[in-house]
This record gives sequence, structure tokens and C-alpha cells, in this order.
Amino acid sequence: MSDAPSTIGFIILMTLLGLLPFLMVTMTAFLKISVVMFIIRNALGLQQTPPTMVLYSIALILTVFVSVPLIEDVSNKVAANPLDTSSLEKLQASANVVKEPVKAHLMRYAKPAERQFFLSSTARIWPESVRANVKDDDFIILLPAFVSSELTRAFEIGFLLFLPFLVIDIVVSNILMAMGMMMVSPTLISLPLKLFLFVAVDGWSRLMHGLILSYG
Repeated sequence: MSDAPSTIGFIILMTLLGLLPFLMVTMTAFLKISVVMFIIRNALGLQQTPPTMVLYSIALILTVFVSVPLIEDVSNKVAANPLDTSSLEKLQASANVVKEPVKAHLMRYAKPAERQFFLSSTARIWPESVRANVKDDDFIILLPAFVSSELTRAFEIGFLLFLPFLVIDIVVSNILMAMGMMMVSPTLISLPLKLFLFVAVDGWSRLMHGLILSYG
């Protein structure tokens, strides 16, 4: 029976490691970067180029680059307070050490209005006994607020990126109609023009630079 706490702690640790991909997507820059990457691919009119795996790889690389300060902070705290799974209490203490830098990261990028909404909404959907001690810096509030904030920023960026390509599509369609070439697919003409514009302005580099600096 003396090994029971250690076994339970180990099981909890393995469960958390299994949730690591989920946490990577929802608690880091990966969410916004990957959404913007897919929006720009759709704006260009390219169905499978770059391939989905390539876009996810780019998003992962940029996420790691952006998250280096957070990773270093967490690593330093774990090194100073090694993970101990011998008991649930020690495992919880180790988790609290990691929690603070992650919470600071979420607080930085979660919009105050979103945090306030999720905090106030607990009054409508949670019983009083559950919401009594909830604060706006709890993970249960910070995580959905961060996801909502990042999605909002991603679609704002995507909208601005979409506009010039939309203009090209409209202009090409109108020119073809004016010339009586309605049987010609506008995509056949607009796609090379959009690719030329994107290459001419060094689109991929500018896009990645802008996404990285948005976390400055």
C-alpha cells in the first residue's frame, strides 16, 4: 500500500503528458499562428499548397521560437524544484511551481474583456457553491479567455490579409465579364496574379515576421 501514492502520482503525470498536445494547441501561440497560416492559404486560392503538414510544422516552429522565454522560465523553476511523484501533495506542489509562469503567459494575452465575460458568466451557469471562490486569474477563466482572444486576433489578421486578394478576384472577374469572356474561370487568371503579388512583397517572410512580433 505504501506504493499507492507514488503509483497514483505517476498515473496523473502520464495523463498530463497525454494532454500535452491539447495544451500546446490551446495555451500557446500555435492557435493563432496556425489559423492565420490556413487563412492565407485559402486567400491565395491554393487548396493543398503548402501541404497541411507543412503549415502545422511552420506554426510549431514559430510557436517554439515565441515561447522560448516561457519554456526557459518553466525549466528553471522545475530545475529548482524537481518533480516529485512520491505523493499527491508533492506532485501538486510541483504543479504549483509550473503554474505561475503559465498563468502569467495566459494573463498577458487574454483580453480583460474576455476574462470578465467568462467570470461573469459563471453567475448564470454555475451554482453558487462552485463559483464562490472563482477569480479572473484562475485557469478555468484564463484558458477560454485566451483561446477566444487568440482566435479574435487570428481572424483580424486573416481579414486584413484576405482583402488584397479579394480585390484581385473582383477586378479579374469584372474585366473578364467586360471582355465577354464569361467562360474563362476567373481563378485561372487571378491565381497567378495573387501568387506574383505575394512573392513580390516577400509574403511568407513578412507574414512570419509579423506573427512573431505580435507577441512582442
